[in-house]
Amino acid sequence: VAITLAQGILETESGNSVLVKKSNNHFGIKCKVEWTGESVYHDDDENGECFRKYDSAIQSYRDHSDFLRTRPHYAFLFSLDPSDYKGWAYGLKKAGYATNPKYPQILIKTIEDYHLNEITIETLNGISDYSVFKLDNNKSNIPIIDKSLSKLNQIIEPQKIKAKTYNGLKALLVDSGISLLAIATKYNIALSSLLDYNDLLIDGLLATQSWVYLERKGTEGLQDTYTVKANESLLEISQSNAIQLSYLLAYNGLNENDKIKPGTVLSLRSTVFIKDKADNSNETLHEVKQNESLFTISKKYKVAVANLKEWNNLNSNNLKVGQKLIISK
Repeated sequence: VAITLAQGILETESGNSVLVKKSNNHFGIKCKVEWTGESVYHDDDENGECFRKYDSAIQSYRDHSDFLRTRPHYAFLFSLDPSDYKGWAYGLKKAGYATNPKYPQILIKTIEDYHLNEITIETLNGISDYSVFKLDNNKSNIPIIDKSLSKLNQIIEPQKIKAKTYNGLKALLVDSGISLLAIATKYNIALSSLLDYNDLLIDGLLATQSWVYLERKGTEGLQDTYTVKANESLLEISQSNAIQLSYLLAYNGLNENDKIKPGTVLSLRSTVFIKDKADNSNETLHEVKQNESLFTISKKYKVAVANLKEWNNLNSNNLKVGQKLIISK
């Protein structure tokens, strides 16, 4: 915790750097070949270098953790005690994180000036079994979860992993009290990807026994419809039916926070519509704009894609700019 906070303070000039203000990039991470998100260009070692752009600070911090955890040359750092900020500071320099020869000393001074390690200690004291990452004996250079930790050991012991597939996808039925970060580390998946696969925004300990997908869910369910059970959320329905939440919402003209009554029948496929949501008023038209799709238009007007295709006699999802669509009848 202390090291990450200190790095964020230094890299952003205490939140005042031009880069952080225009990109939410708190650690100066450059695009690299694997980056597929938004980017900005900023002068650094060379003029006009490509840097990653984030929607929020938390995305930057999460990506920074993924960046360190998935690079083999940083793997040795995860064998250190989490409170050993000096070891981490010198280790980051050794691994080539920064070119400044005084980088370790600057990090250490920042931590000590602002008492940042107290936050680390307080965090560790609040967790009965915290995660310490160590290298596997097979010298694969991939950090694994220390098997001596009883809480995280639950996802390693075979009897605690209830299945290897669910709804035809790689998935785990994981007991409560396990963090998604632990699962991401165990299966060598970027935390941001694991969150995306499961339609989640932030990491945390699982409150209940839950299915966790290790790959992206589909755009359609395995069946045409699903009948809502008591106390089910839309996220739970998307998980149990292996369908991405955004598509489930679009097919049924719903918002993520909508409360659905038990017995409601939901569409799980674009070719199925359960209830014609159009009223008896005159037709309403929408003119297609640049970069719009049937999916985005359906979300805007809260109407199923299948309805849009039927009302407009569409045989495909292809649209043309300027095309007029009936979005209500």
